[in-house]
Amino acid sequence: MINGSSRSYARIFINKFSRDHLAVAGGVIVIVLFIVAIFAPFLAPYDPAMINTKNILAEPSLSHLCGTDDLGRDVFSRMLYGARISLTVGFVAIGIAILIGVIIGASAGYFGGWVDDVLMRFVDLMLTIPTFFLILAVIAFMEPSIYNIMVVIGITGWMSVARLVRAEFLSLKTHEFVAAAKALGVSNIMIIIKHILPNSMSPVLVSATLGIGGAILTESALSFLGIGVQPPTPSWGNMLTLGKDNIEFAWWLSVYPGLAIFITVMGYNLLGEGIRDALDPRIN
Repeated sequence: MINGSSRSYARIFINKFSRDHLAVAGGVIVIVLFIVAIFAPFLAPYDPAMINTKNILAEPSLSHLCGTDDLGRDVFSRMLYGARISLTVGFVAIGIAILIGVIIGASAGYFGGWVDDVLMRFVDLMLTIPTFFLILAVIAFMEPSIYNIMVVIGITGWMSVARLVRAEFLSLKTHEFVAAAKALGVSNIMIIIKHILPNSMSPVLVSATLGIGGAILTESALSFLGIGVQPPTPSWGNMLTLGKDNIEFAWWLSVYPGLAIFITVMGYNLLGEGIRDALDPRIN
């Protein structure tokens, strides 16, 4: 049963979030992207892999809203399926990053001492390495695939989450409810999972929302370089690569995938900023 304070907190959050028009716009963009990704097989007018040599590099028209590529494939249909790839990579990669970051941050913040020193020095070491170049180095030793991309982005993007969770745990472990749980003989693992972690997830939620946009951008960059999602699987990144090769006489191959990436990343950033402001009690 939800108590009055929880309902009041949720009402305050909704009111603050709804007053932020940019955040609402970001939320609408994210919802539309979800709908497009889920229903891509029904929304796409053509099979994204269907080759039509009689209709190569056709300009945008009523029959092909975003034109066709150098194999006669419908760009609009490929973009719809590309949304599925981008969102899948974003959510899975950030899920991995959140899991690793929460485990390391919670351990460092709760146990403190040498555990905190060792873990946070490791975090500092990881932060000194440029993330994108670290991803490139790891991918160089692996076969390019969507699964490897998701894992690599996840295991190279957890450091900021770890620091956020550690800060929350350092603050929350001094509260009375933690002392009461210890007095009742509750184990450290249960205190972390049941008592402290649920109260420290607000900044993690914001970080995850912002991180999804970053993961989508990273996947697009890797696919653009040819070491991400491989053709014929449609990805906005590898569609941009094709657009680069034909940019002089087929502008639509670059413009539409580029707009899709820009709008998606902007939507998640606006949504994340809006959630952060709505959760901040210092902002009315």
